[in-house]
Amino acid sequence: MKQIMLATDFSERSDRALRRAVILARGRGAGLNLVHVVDDDRPRRIVDHDAHDARQMLADLARTLKEMDGVTCSTQVLLDDPFAGIVKAAANASPDLLVIGPHRRQILLDAFVGTTAERTIRSVSCPVLMVNGPPVGPWRHMLLTTDLSENAGNALRRFKGLGLGAEARSSALSVFDAPLLRLAMSYTMGKEEKEGYLKDLGTDASKHLSAFMTQISMGQAEKIVRHEETTVANEILKSAEELKADLIVVSTQGKGAVARLVMGSVAQQVLKEATIDVLAIPPTASLS
Repeated sequence: MKQIMLATDFSERSDRALRRAVILARGRGAGLNLVHVVDDDRPRRIVDHDAHDARQMLADLARTLKEMDGVTCSTQVLLDDPFAGIVKAAANASPDLLVIGPHRRQILLDAFVGTTAERTIRSVSCPVLMVNGPPVGPWRHMLLTTDLSENAGNALRRFKGLGLGAEARSSALSVFDAPLLRLAMSYTMGKEEKEGYLKDLGTDASKHLSAFMTQISMGQAEKIVRHEETTVANEILKSAEELKADLIVVSTQGKGAVARLVMGSVAQQVLKEATIDVLAIPPTASLS
C-alpha cells in the first residue's frame, strides 16, 4: 500500500479518522493525501474565505504530521459538493485506501441513507475505511465476513493485498441460512430435530468456509459459522462483539446462495450500526 487518502471536514469525527490513517501510513510506509471539500453552493465570498482557511489548516496539519509522526502528506482543497468532491479526488488520485470518519448518528432519524459517507462508499472504486473506534494502536482482531461468492473472494483477496493488520488475529465468518425453520410448519419439528438440523447445516457451512478460505489463500484465519437467527448484519455485529474484534471487513457486493452482502443491505446496516472500524471493499472484476 503506497497511498492513503483521508477525507476530512476538520470535525472531531475526522480527527479520529486522521489518527487511524496516520497509524496505517506509518505502519505501511505510505504517503497520506489530506483532502477537504468546501461546499461551493454558497455565496462566493464565503466559499473563498473557507477555502483559504482550509488550505492553511491542511498545510499546518501536514507540517505537524511530518515533524511529529514522520508521515509525508500532500494536501488539496476542492470546491464542490462534499460527496462529489471526495469521489472526484479518489478517482483522480486512485488511492489504495480512502479513510473517512463515522456518519453522524441521530436517535430519531436514520441519518445514514443518502449521506456523504454512504454515497461515497457506493461510488468509489477503492476500499473505504470508516473509522468508528478509538485509534489507540494497530488492530488486534479482524473479522472477515464472506457469503462464499466469487465477489466476496475477490474482495478478500484485495484486502489481503493491502497488507493491513498483519500482526492482528483474524477470523472468517460465514452466516448460513436454515430454510426449514422459516417454513410455516417448522413448529412441528421437535427440539432435538431442530438442533440436529442446525448441526448438520453448520457442519456443511464449516466445510464450505474452510474450502473457500483455502482457495483464496487465507486458510490461516479462524473459521466461524453462525445460523442466520436474526439478520446477516446482526449476526456479523454479534460475532464482532463476542470476539472483541476491532475491525470488520465487508464486501460491498455479493452474489450467490446468500446474495445479501450488497451495499444497501448487509454492508449498509453494518456500516450504520457498528461501533468499531469497518472496511468496505468493492471487489474487482477478477483477482485470480
